[in-house]
Amino acid sequence: MFALADCNNFYASCHRLFEPQYNGLPVVVLSNNDGCVIARSNEAKACGIAMGAPFFKIKSEIEKHKIAVFSSHYTLYGDISARVMTNLARFTPDVEVYSIDECFLGLSGFDNLYEYGKEIRETVIKNTGIPISVGIAPTKVLAKVANKTSKKHNGVMVLQTEAQIANALSDYPVEDLWGVGRQFAHKLIKGGIETAAQFRALPMDWVQSNMTIVGLRMWRELWGESCIPLKTVLDPKKGMCTSRAFGKLTTDYNQLKEATSSYAARLGVKLRREKLCASVISVRLLTNKFGPEALQAYPAITIPLAHPVNNTVNLVNTALFGLKKIYLRGYLFQKVEVTATGLLPETEVQLNIFTAFKGVKHDQVSKVLDRLNLHYGSGTLRMAGEGKAQEWTMKREFLRPSYTTNWNDIIKVK
Repeated sequence: MFALADCNNFYASCHRLFEPQYNGLPVVVLSNNDGCVIARSNEAKACGIAMGAPFFKIKSEIEKHKIAVFSSHYTLYGDISARVMTNLARFTPDVEVYSIDECFLGLSGFDNLYEYGKEIRETVIKNTGIPISVGIAPTKVLAKVANKTSKKHNGVMVLQTEAQIANALSDYPVEDLWGVGRQFAHKLIKGGIETAAQFRALPMDWVQSNMTIVGLRMWRELWGESCIPLKTVLDPKKGMCTSRAFGKLTTDYNQLKEATSSYAARLGVKLRREKLCASVISVRLLTNKFGPEALQAYPAITIPLAHPVNNTVNLVNTALFGLKKIYLRGYLFQKVEVTATGLLPETEVQLNIFTAFKGVKHDQVSKVLDRLNLHYGSGTLRMAGEGKAQEWTMKREFLRPSYTTNWNDIIKVK
């Protein structure tokens, strides 16, 4: 048996956790640079706010319905997600963190699954304040169905018997099935297959020939045959990227240098946190794809490193070298990307016998940076090349404090 625990309206719930005055009121969360809607509370959905709606187009609707607006705060979301996952891991040793707000749990051998699901849900809500839904079923696909159905049944749903499964699939939209993409959904609906029950009733040969092995695996899972196992060990990462759109378009080379330095430094922090080293660094500049076509440019460069590294100094120097090579005058750039590939565990790094490795001091400096920034807050100490004013930073007019990751923003009880 599998359980899927899914946080309800996760981004909105994270903000409501620290600003409970918005409980029961419509809430939306905006993407980077406050561009478009990436999360909505149920109340905002009821107001007709569409996912992905550009913010500037819905300002009148936001004022009309008095919708609370928040800038995206991924540091906060990541920290709250870790707390939720830690609580979920108390209930079984078999855990797969599927996304920032979803987690699969292996419940083989457990009895009285409905009561256990209720206990899981109530414990997470009590300990973290984040509302979740729990769906339990014999397969992952059915657990997804149970989870979505549970939102209408007090947050917990168990699909264990054939009668329970058949009843849940009878009116479940086929386009909502886990694994049915837009193209498959269009094809199925066009052929008169509108519910999960109708899809399950299709011949196996038809499914295999028309929807490949992925569709066949999903079809088998709907019949209660587990074909997608839990991933309790994460696959090793093949690459990491840091990239954010600027608050405004810029052609200023100094601002691009500051942004590139900052992103390379963040990349170093990520690599050291995962205990990985990069063998290749790539730098890419992007103009606004919605701007005039004559001004479009996407220059990029890939730089192999003499030695795999994860220290900030080497990464920043390499990224700036790449930026200098690809910079084009006269273009208004919207974004810079710094990517690390060819990742190796720190313990498996082999040095190059033909070039001396001079990064030992840089490694020590990076460790000091990490310790100080962990204790005093991110950005307390940084490379001079990252700049002070950072006029290029993305626009976040509705940003809330870092309640759980910055000492200065911790809520004070009077």
